[in-house]
Amino acid sequence: MTLAATLATIAALAILIVVHEMGHFFAARLQGIHVNRFSIGFGPTLWKYQGPQTEYALRAIPLGGFVGFPDDDPDSEIPPNDPNLLKNRPVLDRAIVISAGVIANLVFAYLVYVAQFTAVGVPNGVNYQPGVLIPEVISQESPAAQAGIRVGDIILAVDGQSLGASEGAVTTLMDTIKSSPNEPIDLTVQRGDRQLDLIVTPIPDASGTPRIGVQLQPNGKLQFRRPNGIFEVFGLAADMFQNMFTRTVQGFVMLITNFSQVAGQVAGPVKIVEQGAGLVTSDPFSLFPYTAIISINLAIINILPLPALDGGQLLFLLIEALRGKPLPDRLQENVMQTGLVLLLGLGIFLIVRDTAQLEIFHR
Repeated sequence: MTLAATLATIAALAILIVVHEMGHFFAARLQGIHVNRFSIGFGPTLWKYQGPQTEYALRAIPLGGFVGFPDDDPDSEIPPNDPNLLKNRPVLDRAIVISAGVIANLVFAYLVYVAQFTAVGVPNGVNYQPGVLIPEVISQESPAAQAGIRVGDIILAVDGQSLGASEGAVTTLMDTIKSSPNEPIDLTVQRGDRQLDLIVTPIPDASGTPRIGVQLQPNGKLQFRRPNGIFEVFGLAADMFQNMFTRTVQGFVMLITNFSQVAGQVAGPVKIVEQGAGLVTSDPFSLFPYTAIISINLAIINILPLPALDGGQLLFLLIEALRGKPLPDRLQENVMQTGLVLLLGLGIFLIVRDTAQLEIFHR
């Protein structure tokens, strides 16, 4: 994992936050709605610029961003009955502003796939190399981490059996792991220009399936060809977007329905950057699908009907539309503030947890 890959990953995440907030910003401004703040991050201000109508700021806590409106700003000189205040607009206008961030992230994900197929080319088979690649170690407490396996390692052989150069190498390794609960397995691992002999013991999970706590993927690089026109690019991008969107939704459904077993895999900003940097180090072009996937995840997370998220605000609007009047301002403020505190608390917890699990602290 190189510094350049890490910086590229951080830049991609920052762009996704900007895209999301720009969705809210332009949806408001194009409707003539007043906007007085555009912020990336939360907490203390690191930098700010006061434009003619809007203050633009960069803040210390990198857990998202926000677009602010002068509706409840005591220092605002705009009359409270101004029709261009967000709160004075019809429900539909406000719903467009609130949902625009999610829409912007989804559209951006699709455009990233378009850019990938245009700039890199269309996948045209895989050039397989010997072994199985480790793109992620789930946690530093996993059997793999305890055995010394690291992100980027290539497992060449298991119990003396060469894994070969094919897509089936992953199946062979998985079959050996699943058939060896609580039994040590000898691995031959390629790490850079060195070969290591490691021993890992698969541990059954809650369902009884032996695991070592890593992701596995074939050790190969995609081959590419030039696209046959722009319509092929748009079509392939749409297929890729639909497939990834569906898989992401299924992942969130699994998280909700099977939270106790999946919660440990929830990643914070530090883990997301580490995973992305590892992928980009092994293949710089993987920054394209990585960015698209995170953008889709960001959209789906924000549309969940939870306080402090866009989905929570849309839920308030739905209740207002059904009741014919909004819920009391104090109730909405309390719910949103509580949600924001919980969200920031969760974010800080994930940052601390994932930082403590970085490989640099376990060498």
